[in-house]
Amino acid sequence: MRRFELLLGVCALLLLAAEGGSRGRTLSFRRTPQQDDRRGRSRPRRDASGSLTAPGGPPLTSCRIPLTLAEHKVLDDNTHETGFNGDDGSYVILTWVGDGTGVVLVLSTFSAPIESFLEGGSSRLYRSTDYGKSFHDISQRINNTFIREEFGVRVGPGSSVILTADIPVVHNRGGIIFTSTDAGATFKFIQLPFHLAQPITYHFLNPDYLAALSIDGGLWLSLDFGAKWTKVHDGVHSFSWGAGIHLFFSYSRVDADEADERGDLVLKRTKDLGQTFTTIHEDIYSFGYIGAFLFFSVMEDSRSPRVMYFSSDQGDTFSQAVLPSASTEQFYSILDGDEDMLFMHVDNPGDTFFGTMYTSDDRGILFYKSLERHLFDGQRKSDFTNITSLRGVYLTNRLDDDGRIRSVISFNRGGTWRQLNKPENVECGDQVQSCNLHIHGEHSCNNRIVPMLALSEPTAIGLVIAHGTVGDSLSSSTHPDVFVSSDGGYNWRGTLRGPHHYSILDSGGLIVAVEAHHERQVKTIKFSTDEGRCWKSYNFTEQPFFFAGLASEPGTKAMSVSVWGFRPEEDAQPMWVAVTIDFQSLIRRECTEQDYEAWLAHSSDTAGESDRSGCVLGVKETYRRLKKQSACRNGRGFVVSKRETPCLCTRDDFQCDFGYYRDVNASYCVAANKTSDICLNGEEGELPSAGYRKVPSNKCEGGFNPRLDAQTVVRPCAVSPGPGPPARSSPPTTHFDTPRERLVLILVCAGAGVIVLVAVLSAIFAVRRAVYRSRTPVYRFSNLQIQDNENGVAADLESTSSCNGTACQHDSDDVT
Repeated sequence: MRRFELLLGVCALLLLAAEGGSRGRTLSFRRTPQQDDRRGRSRPRRDASGSLTAPGGPPLTSCRIPLTLAEHKVLDDNTHETGFNGDDGSYVILTWVGDGTGVVLVLSTFSAPIESFLEGGSSRLYRSTDYGKSFHDISQRINNTFIREEFGVRVGPGSSVILTADIPVVHNRGGIIFTSTDAGATFKFIQLPFHLAQPITYHFLNPDYLAALSIDGGLWLSLDFGAKWTKVHDGVHSFSWGAGIHLFFSYSRVDADEADERGDLVLKRTKDLGQTFTTIHEDIYSFGYIGAFLFFSVMEDSRSPRVMYFSSDQGDTFSQAVLPSASTEQFYSILDGDEDMLFMHVDNPGDTFFGTMYTSDDRGILFYKSLERHLFDGQRKSDFTNITSLRGVYLTNRLDDDGRIRSVISFNRGGTWRQLNKPENVECGDQVQSCNLHIHGEHSCNNRIVPMLALSEPTAIGLVIAHGTVGDSLSSSTHPDVFVSSDGGYNWRGTLRGPHHYSILDSGGLIVAVEAHHERQVKTIKFSTDEGRCWKSYNFTEQPFFFAGLASEPGTKAMSVSVWGFRPEEDAQPMWVAVTIDFQSLIRRECTEQDYEAWLAHSSDTAGESDRSGCVLGVKETYRRLKKQSACRNGRGFVVSKRETPCLCTRDDFQCDFGYYRDVNASYCVAANKTSDICLNGEEGELPSAGYRKVPSNKCEGGFNPRLDAQTVVRPCAVSPGPGPPARSSPPTTHFDTPRERLVLILVCAGAGVIVLVAVLSAIFAVRRAVYRSRTPVYRFSNLQIQDNENGVAADLESTSSCNGTACQHDSDDVT
């Protein structure tokens, strides 16, 4: 039987790291097959299967403006090309260090050390202090040591950097790291007392606090940026930083190789950097930390399936998540999460490639149905995307009953979903019954249909760039076009014909793009100063090269971008090339107050309702945003400013609490059952509720206010998941937790004399279940069957890169 493993919480570290604001962004480039046959580590060639449709789609009209001679000269004077002569590395790892420092580190290396030794090669390290305009070879600062490609360049808060040269050979007692506290100007050689099993993990805020896992399962801590290390625990499988200095880890007491398979791991916490420990729960399979939630899956006895628990207070208390149960053929995946709520996907039985998406309450306990038939393809990839340029907006794809993939968007954090509007400058043919825009996601990226996912940035308010097709459903054409939205996804416009790589600069004031070609070389970059309405083209080099990637400083405040690639040389050895174009001298005028406008977010959909126009999640947000016709420079000092106005609460700002559903013919919530039994903090009780619970992140005030008048009745649970390890029972016993189970037990014990009564009661229950299934939401109090990642959930963030080069994919993977 196949086992679908749950990879939950991989992005917790990344989400918190983004809040630090000073960490660098890492991008990895590698050579393509045309020039890398000698080493045999190339990307697989695109599968030219016959299932893809012919290129092309509905024609789109876009604006092209020729570059003047003066503009061309300005760009020529501010374009800088660097050729890395003699560098035969197959991989380039590019990392920005610090915030606004201008420092870029480039590591050129191989995928495995043995190849470099056999062929006499080694890693090379380059450094730029002018945002990539020029580079200097600083390999001697790390003694020309081979740096492991899979560990990459680790950048922490401030200007701290770690390079790992760990090679686990018998005669070497430990690995080697190089550390820098000055953005790579100098490096310190450190001999470790252990060999690393995965990259060293920074604390989110303090670069001196480091945690590492050794190949023999030891958990090590350093409080002085790697100078000294202390082993704090043995037998550790995975670990994760929590809030403050909380550190969570799972370990096995015996037989470490199979403990996770049996669910014999123990979850512990230390909140004083390894001085003392608290056991949170035993018999766990894996755990993770995302947003403000700690979660872990547990097998409570050998006969029961696995269940999942969530905690919002660092493990002091926790409760079982209320979700529909699933078989071992299904999987669960956390798509996104923050301090307010979680998005979770529950797979449908069988190889359906779709499931149901749920959203949680602010405690991570109760989950509500958000979207049915949510796409999760055969590679276990989800198209779920958080549009970060506008609060509350999420984009994903669903697999409809007719087998077609269609895009849907939510503007209220999964409360409701709808199809995307047709772009204003694209028309569908008469034969198309439903004309909408459909966006390509991870599913298309994995199939090499698009080179990039949808792109949005918090500083570029309302701006979204994505590949898409217009029609009845998502087309599998290998030549999708590029579309832009300026209002967070309400309205779209076709902007570039064919697939492109794109990047947002100057807080949205500048967009750059390069055509995506698998076989041809490139020499042209396109740029727009009006959010993609009109474009200019510039030939940035006289000698084209094979494109590897676009690289721009994180945070979108810079006005320069680097185009990376490689050229074939006469000796058949490709040379890495970086061309950096600085647009600051071309767009010289600083923006003034007249260049900005007040923009009410989410007003595109409610323009006719003056009182409620722009009210989403209980608040109106008015932003100060650059006008499209203003060709000026936001600059590095630009700060997003907005004014919030609370809206009066309505029933739409509340969701039906557990045990309630929204009546089909009314807008109010009614009780589905007389009681709502649930395990909370190790006790079973009735949730105090008036049938409503405010939607997470909702900021409405006044207006509708349901009165809380139900009393809490507490009694012991059949299982005891309270703080600390639960008592182990031998042999394991069978629990009858629900009234229905107790009823079945009584009927069985009563003997054959009540067979008729059993049949009648079964019929009644079947009818009631059919009725309740037609209501939304309805949940069963059954245990969750969770299959977890055999390596734990604290995976290397760099190992799950998406098409955009970002290090996060929130989806689960399957292991056979």
